[in-house]
Amino acid sequence: MTATPSPSPLLSAADLKTELAGPRPPVLLDVRWQLGGPNQRSAYEAGHLPGAVYVDLDAELAGPAGEGGRHPLPDPEEFGAVMRRAGVSADRPVVVYDGGQGWAAARAWWLLRWTGHAHVRVLDGGLAAWTAGGGPLSADAEAAREGDFKPNPGEIGLLDADEAAALARSGVLLDARAGERYRGEVEPIDPVGGHIPGAVSAPTTQNVGPDGLFLTADALRARFEAMGAGGSAEVGVYCGSGVSGAHEVLALSVAGIPAALYAGSWSQWSADPSRPVAVGPDRG
Repeated sequence: MTATPSPSPLLSAADLKTELAGPRPPVLLDVRWQLGGPNQRSAYEAGHLPGAVYVDLDAELAGPAGEGGRHPLPDPEEFGAVMRRAGVSADRPVVVYDGGQGWAAARAWWLLRWTGHAHVRVLDGGLAAWTAGGGPLSADAEAAREGDFKPNPGEIGLLDADEAAALARSGVLLDARAGERYRGEVEPIDPVGGHIPGAVSAPTTQNVGPDGLFLTADALRARFEAMGAGGSAEVGVYCGSGVSGAHEVLALSVAGIPAALYAGSWSQWSADPSRPVAVGPDRG
């Protein structure tokens, strides 16, 4: 038995409170993460949503950095073992949250969807939205009951470098990084600045409002349609290392537009000197 798919990949703090008080509360995963920063377990231990289990993005939602990029996909079986230890089962809803930016939560959401979990959502606005709404925090050590989730990779779209390059020509390939990185004006992390030729600049930071909540489905749909996404166009997304790109795929899902993720992203692409690099505004 598998869970019934949710009509939306997002869940408000108010609705989460209601579900947690109900007869079949969701599994909660705390995936707080800081790019280039320390493990966030100490922040989790200081206060988390009651019942939430901490999952480390760098160690458990990614494989070792290397040819696949800075955050290559984890081995599916190892990922499945992490999820089972966190209490994830195929027939129980899952809600993931982070500190508020939404990137890490989206990465966990994408991995669970890609490996076949049918009912996983992201807490819109993350921990900040929860506390702003008066939600309680706990410093208790959480011991999850072992889940039964078994990954079945391939349930949603995944691109490799060649497929991303082809999609930039035949469909719409969105670059979720900041515009200045896309244009090649700055590159703080990777060895080469610029973007995949033909990609469209679509900074993921513009998917949310000043309050940290996602824009409405209509607003997101209008944003992406203005870039050529939607309708019959095949859509793909990449970012720096496959984290913020998952946030863009999530935003596209909210808008009702299916999209595939190039998980290796710019960290993989730019490390290969044979790959072409474009700079400037291009199609964005």
